[in-house]
Amino acid sequence: MNDNENIRLLTPENDMRVRSFFSSLENLSKKVEKIRKDNKPSLDGERYYTDKELAVMLKVSRRSLQDYRNNGILPYTQIGGRILYRASDIERTLTDGYKEAYRLNR
Repeated sequence: MNDNENIRLLTPENDMRVRSFFSSLENLSKKVEKIRKDNKPSLDGERYYTDKELAVMLKVSRRSLQDYRNNGILPYTQIGGRILYRASDIERTLTDGYKEAYRLNR
C-alpha cells in the first residue's frame, strides 16, 4: 500500500471544518477592515484627514486641495510641515457649498 493513499487532503471541498475555518477567517478579515476604515486617530476628540485621505474622499487631486487652501475654500490646520483637515470643517464646508448651489439654482 502506498503512503499517499492514506493521506487525505483537507480542503474546503472535502472537509466542513476547513470550510468553516475559511468562512470565519473571511468574516474576521471584513470586520478588521471595517474597524480600520472607521477608526481614525483623533486629536481632542476631533477626527482629522491628511491631504491624501481627503483627496481620495473628494475625488480630487492633492494639487486641487492646495488650490482650495490657497483660495480660502477649505479650512485646514498646519502642524509642523503637515497639513490636516478637521472632519467637521470639511463636512460644514461641503454642506454650505451644497446649500449655496441649491439656492442659486432655484
